[in-house]
Amino acid sequence: MKEKYNVTGMSCAACSAAVERAVNKLPGVKSAQVNLLANSMQVEYDETALDAAGICKAVEQAGYGASPANAPAAAKTAGQQTTEEDPVAAELAGMKHRLIASLVFLVPLMYVSMGHMMGLPLPAWMHGQAGAVPFALTQLLLVLPILYLNRKFYQVGLKSLWHRSPNMDSLIALGSGAAVIYGVFALYRIGWGLGIGDLALVDRYRMDLYFESAGTILTLITLGKYLEARAKGRTSASIRALMDLAPKTALVLRQGQEVEIPAAEVAVGDTVVIKPGMRIPVDGVVLTGLSSVDEAAVTGESIPVEKGPGDKVIAASLNKAGSFTFQAQKVGEDTTLAQIIALVQDAAATKAPIAKLADRVSGVFVPVVMGIALLAFVVWMLLGQGLEFALARAISVLVISCPCALGLATPVAIMVGTGKGARLNILYKNAEALENAHKIDTVVLDKTGTITAGKPVLTDLIPLAGQSEGELLGLAASLEKPSEHPLAEAILSVAEGAELPSPERFEALPGRGLQATLRGVEYLAGNARLMQESGVEMGDAEKRAEELARQGKTPLFFASGKRLLGIVAAADPIKPTSAAAIRQLKAMGLSVVMLTGDNARTAAAIQSRLGIEQVVAEVLPQDKEAQVRALQSQGRRVAMVGDGVNDAPALARADVGIAIGAGTDVAIDSADVVLMKSDLWDLVNALRLSRATIRTIRENLFWAFFYNSIGIPVAAGVFYSLGLVLNPMIGAAAMSLSSVCVVSNALRLNFFKASRAESAALPSEEATPHIPAAQPPKGVLHMEKTIHIEGMMCHHCTAHVEKALNAIEGVQAVADLEGKCARVTLSADVPNETLAAAVTEAGYEVTGIE
Repeated sequence: MKEKYNVTGMSCAACSAAVERAVNKLPGVKSAQVNLLANSMQVEYDETALDAAGICKAVEQAGYGASPANAPAAAKTAGQQTTEEDPVAAELAGMKHRLIASLVFLVPLMYVSMGHMMGLPLPAWMHGQAGAVPFALTQLLLVLPILYLNRKFYQVGLKSLWHRSPNMDSLIALGSGAAVIYGVFALYRIGWGLGIGDLALVDRYRMDLYFESAGTILTLITLGKYLEARAKGRTSASIRALMDLAPKTALVLRQGQEVEIPAAEVAVGDTVVIKPGMRIPVDGVVLTGLSSVDEAAVTGESIPVEKGPGDKVIAASLNKAGSFTFQAQKVGEDTTLAQIIALVQDAAATKAPIAKLADRVSGVFVPVVMGIALLAFVVWMLLGQGLEFALARAISVLVISCPCALGLATPVAIMVGTGKGARLNILYKNAEALENAHKIDTVVLDKTGTITAGKPVLTDLIPLAGQSEGELLGLAASLEKPSEHPLAEAILSVAEGAELPSPERFEALPGRGLQATLRGVEYLAGNARLMQESGVEMGDAEKRAEELARQGKTPLFFASGKRLLGIVAAADPIKPTSAAAIRQLKAMGLSVVMLTGDNARTAAAIQSRLGIEQVVAEVLPQDKEAQVRALQSQGRRVAMVGDGVNDAPALARADVGIAIGAGTDVAIDSADVVLMKSDLWDLVNALRLSRATIRTIRENLFWAFFYNSIGIPVAAGVFYSLGLVLNPMIGAAAMSLSSVCVVSNALRLNFFKASRAESAALPSEEATPHIPAAQPPKGVLHMEKTIHIEGMMCHHCTAHVEKALNAIEGVQAVADLEGKCARVTLSADVPNETLAAAVTEAGYEVTGIE
């Protein structure tokens, strides 16, 4: 069986490795995977050979805490919330309080210990040999609260040492503990010196206190841990945001009545009612009705999809216009949204945490340092140097080996690197993102919202039948006023500010377009299918529309009667810097792959213009994650760049997930890096900055170990015969110098210069056509109407009617005595009221106009 456990006390990759080793050794365990980020562990084991208590006991013996997770993750479905307290948030709050309290005591401690070196005043009773004991005792009293507040380092670090699996906490515990022990030893020596009147001894040990070193180590490491912990809540926040997309209730038909029930209670086979503005609660197939459904939250595509009987609908998508019913086919954890949630959880759980170099060497470094300290003590005792000298050498080894610089090497560079990134509008969420980003060899790009703007814009106006471009735009804008379709928004945004009439009647035709009456004239607007159904004469307009489609544009036809008035085209434009960014990524030796849920023709148009080698079109959310996994199985290091909910699983699965800043909260929460400006060129700078930061970290680690490798032999007394022995002041200077070098080297990252996008034009990019000012639509050529007339008795009557109507500009009329009507052909926009008034003035009665 598989079971999930909450694990406490882990702070580094060495911790998670120790827990995995401890559990994997148990009989009956098939596999144990620890997720350091989520503080969890998933164990597959034979329940006949082992139980949960045995697993928890093994983890506790390794120095950590464990307990079975109360709520099984698999049972959590979209729309179901949990009220349990977030353990990551609780841990973060506790760490914040600990950090603030540590700083409260560290500031006066540093003032007392170091202030006089900078000319700051100290109380008279702390000065000189007479004040040596108060001077040392005050520092001890100030460091004790810091030791207590950060006792977790000792609890975990010493337990890990006991179980022969040392980690970073072990280094911190030994280093700070040695500093405090040496300080207490120095305090006793000061007291002894005062007691026997040996003032030289007092002077020697008065400056040999290391209480401030212990306090600084613990506080700085706590600061680093706090910053790391802030990134731990991303996975749970991402899951909650995904769950919030699904509606909490659903309208279902029960015994012919609409009943509102919790979405979680919808069963397979239920008939669900969807009204305008409602979100779809489960997956299913449309039974009745027509509508336009916005699936952007799930598929990432900006243009709503028309739905009719037989079409599939997806949970969490938004119904825009029209009402329909559908039959529920997938509910609960089987819905597309729930599967996306499961993919995010799985990808986050199986992504191996990156072992930092400091953690990898800690297993060797700590026991080696302890061995050297013990060896130095034994050797000097055997050489007859006395207990004091031998003890001083052993403690000096531990003091000089204090992992202050080692602990600062990574977090300081990370803080400077992430700070520089923030100033460049690049947000790295954690150290793993920086460490992984420099290893990337393949970049997978989502199309909509990443390469393209994610919102259609008007690209072409092709007027026909005597229309001008401005008149065609005015007509299109007038007809699209009541529409909520993104293509309508593209047209209206261009015509904004123009005073245009609104249609008297408007009807959306799902899957085809719209039908409207404007100033008494019937118009059609929509796709080629609508034009063909209405018998509109297309001529060579279809070929022109096909050419627009090959360019990745969406054509929209406008007609009245049987006459085609023009074609308007819109497209999701490529962002200005996308082409340059893709060229630069290829120049950096990276493979570029584009994934999109859009159709193959549009994808091919983008591919040819940007020179992308590999494109996968018409992919579902699950397919994007599978594509990333397939690339990883080939040994590639993959960065996924996206902005939609559908990108979240792929972002979590990738070695580095990179979200576009204008994207959804879910995509941003699932990613490791966020490009705040939504500019793909920032991806280039993000990868360059990552490489620079990792190079700095490696340099920092080198200097940290360099000072240890030089200082430890001196501290151990190797060069004592040459008169060179470690003076504690030299040890303090060495430690300070190593820290200064590490910090100074990291600060060099502030001089990192971001490259700028090339200004070269996009290959094969057609110039955006001049869009004229919108003009009120003029009349339509050859619009036909039938006027039903009572009172015509002979041919003289028909002649009177024809004369009255033909006197109106733009009207050609033929009266039919037998049919009791007049058929008119309009070449101008003539209201029905004007036609009826002309016939009435001629002495006849109008009974209707068609």
